[in-house]
Amino acid sequence: MDIDRRAFIQQSSLVAGSLMVNPMVSSSVKPLAKKRLALVGTGGRGNGFWGKSILENYRDHVEFVGLCDINPGRLEYAKTYIGADCKTFLNFDDMMKEAKPDTVIVTTVDATHHEFIIKALNYGSDVITEKPMTTDEIKCQQILDAEKKSGKKVTVGFNYRHNPHATKLKELLTNQRVGKITSVDFHWYLNVYHGADYFRRWHAFVNKGGSLWVHKATHHFDLLNWWLDSDPVEVMAFGQLDHYGKNNAFRGKTCRDCNHTKECKFYYDITKSKENVNLYVNNERHDGYYRDSCVFRSDIDIWDKMSAQIVYANGVTVNYSLTTYSPYEGWKIAFNGFNGRIDSWEDIPFQKADVDQANRHSAEMTQNKDEKPESFDEIFVMDNFSRQGETIYVPKYKGGHGGGDRRMHDLIFNNAKNENPYKIMAGTRDGAMSCLIGIAARKSIAMKRSVKISELTDIVPSVNRA
Repeated sequence: MDIDRRAFIQQSSLVAGSLMVNPMVSSSVKPLAKKRLALVGTGGRGNGFWGKSILENYRDHVEFVGLCDINPGRLEYAKTYIGADCKTFLNFDDMMKEAKPDTVIVTTVDATHHEFIIKALNYGSDVITEKPMTTDEIKCQQILDAEKKSGKKVTVGFNYRHNPHATKLKELLTNQRVGKITSVDFHWYLNVYHGADYFRRWHAFVNKGGSLWVHKATHHFDLLNWWLDSDPVEVMAFGQLDHYGKNNAFRGKTCRDCNHTKECKFYYDITKSKENVNLYVNNERHDGYYRDSCVFRSDIDIWDKMSAQIVYANGVTVNYSLTTYSPYEGWKIAFNGFNGRIDSWEDIPFQKADVDQANRHSAEMTQNKDEKPESFDEIFVMDNFSRQGETIYVPKYKGGHGGGDRRMHDLIFNNAKNENPYKIMAGTRDGAMSCLIGIAARKSIAMKRSVKISELTDIVPSVNRA
């Protein structure tokens, strides 16, 4: 659908005014006292999103007092890359005792999040953890118990909530634009570039990332929980490994030493990325982690196609799917209500042309400071018994995750007014409910039955979330 520039600017101004998602604190507001930050886990996500970007944008509000990782080479590179003037540690306990941070940022392998969250809480620090909060129900319960006992706070980094597109959907649903919601169809597509990347990294193993049901879909399940303002109560899931892993006729150890580079469409030349060479290749000797492992390794044990039905406490049913080898990357969602329907989508080629699929994800992850929207996302709303619907145009920003990254960071690190529109900041209950859907999905596949969320932890699902 095309609109002229004047109409787009008018729509953009109206939408931007109603979103309540750009809580940039005025320079006239007295800045908060500097927070002492420590980072554990200096991989790409920790270094860029939670390291360099934080220091560049919030230097007046925060300071890093410690960086920690088990890989000494990666740790030293991280210090330079982030630009942090602090001590580095190979042992987390040593860092906590010496650096005494106010807040610990956890960006380690997913399966170890609980270890550092709990230790940090016990040392008296608040915690910011990368999603997913954890990977199984036992660790989840341990985190919930530790936070309650410590009296400190855990924040889970669900940046997708802060994307203006996602927040506009939240606004429409909160205002019951199409009445009571009864069902949702939500389909997420990872393309053959980004989707394949999960299978060449540690994410390819359930015991590391909990599978994409947890590592990736936790984003999607959190959006659903937040949009619907209700807890999930039951999950029935299906999943298979059909495309990657042992399904291919040939394989190697890594792309660099493979004999099939000319015939393999998934060949990845890691040496073209200076950052990945400095961060990973140059430091493989320390821990044996290869960032360009073969996507067809026989021991890969996660699923590459997944579908689930989720029942919510408020009666909403959700049909969800995740595909990891699509020709294009994006998502589609539909909310069915008593009075109408809301449809929306992102980067679907036959609805938005000319998307660079090979570089789409890297562009999305870029922490771009340019907040000027150059395009828009669309939300289509149609009332029952109506002959035509309404298209809402939401400004699309260049910054990471459509501007969501910077907006979330502002609320965490530069929020003197303590703003929290639509309860957008996520805590342990949010982190638990999102990963518990994925955990229940794994169990559902294994046991060939539906799994109730109440089977997993002591959280009692509620209609209206706390």
